[in-house]
Amino acid sequence: MSAVNRRGFLQTAGLAGLALSPQQGAARPLTEKEKLDRIASNTWPIRYIFKSRTGFGRNPRTQAMKEKYGEITMLDFPQFTKDQFPGVTHMDLFSGLFGDITDNSMYVDVPVFVGAQTRVTQEFDPSSPSGRKWLDKMAAKMAATGTKCQHISNNAPRDICELDAEKRKAGIEVAKKWLDGAKILGAKSMRVNSGGPRILPQPEMSQDGYPKADNLATYLRNCIESFKAMADHGSKVGVKVTLENHWGLTANPIHIRIIVDEVGSPFCEASPDFCNWEHEYLLYNGLKALAPYAHTNVHAKYWNRWPDTQNVGRSVKIMRDAGFEGTFALEYEDGPWDGVEGSKYLYKEVLAAL
Repeated sequence: MSAVNRRGFLQTAGLAGLALSPQQGAARPLTEKEKLDRIASNTWPIRYIFKSRTGFGRNPRTQAMKEKYGEITMLDFPQFTKDQFPGVTHMDLFSGLFGDITDNSMYVDVPVFVGAQTRVTQEFDPSSPSGRKWLDKMAAKMAATGTKCQHISNNAPRDICELDAEKRKAGIEVAKKWLDGAKILGAKSMRVNSGGPRILPQPEMSQDGYPKADNLATYLRNCIESFKAMADHGSKVGVKVTLENHWGLTANPIHIRIIVDEVGSPFCEASPDFCNWEHEYLLYNGLKALAPYAHTNVHAKYWNRWPDTQNVGRSVKIMRDAGFEGTFALEYEDGPWDGVEGSKYLYKEVLAAL
């Protein structure tokens, strides 16, 4: 029986038990501390104030944020979390902000395809000797501040569902190195993007007059096999691999469910994002589809791309109704505030909804 089916069975059994035991009331309200334990700070919304090799768009807006909040590194983020989000101790860390940007020895050159062109970027290598030392230093910072790494939002592993077997193999190896690094930080889970085309190939009309998407099935098959390998490695180091509703395969929540079901491991699950959808009808329906497949971390997001993003409480309720007991990471994307202000807005909204 899969982890998802087990939980569904237990939930059904639990409801039956409630019917037989009228004295047993609804779950008690969470204490303030318990609510705060369900929230995670997030580096992504405030990436503009980080010292980084990419700069994340050097412009007047980012400069204004640095003047307002100061410039930090990942080693500063545990204390930043405590200062900006009182009572929060869990963190969601973006892979692109790892490492000491002044030390070339902990970075590797990576070719990135942008449209028809290829450019080279540099990314943190958690398997390098200097990278390992940096991870140890980050772990010490967390211990000193009483903070924890709940989740790593990772863009480094690529080509996980690609048609080219060598590219897939290379992407899996990068993911394994990061899973080893995640163990040093005590992370519970790590997102890996599916890769492949950002817009999926269209079905073709078969001879029987029905659409058939064999090309899509090939990408799914490759992704399933890759996640099996990563989940197997994750089980050895105690870190789950997750799929987030992004682009390509994972834009469709049913594809994520298929992958998780086919992998069939407690070390492979979903990490839904409240707003990363292709159209507004997925805002809540897509989240409902993914909620039973998530256990460790979700992105509580505000994004003015959609008209109803202010209804954070509705999304939190969907997750709680599905039995989710993980953390809600504060991932403000865009809107009327800067990244810190937007994250603080989410902090209040999630707290109120828990």
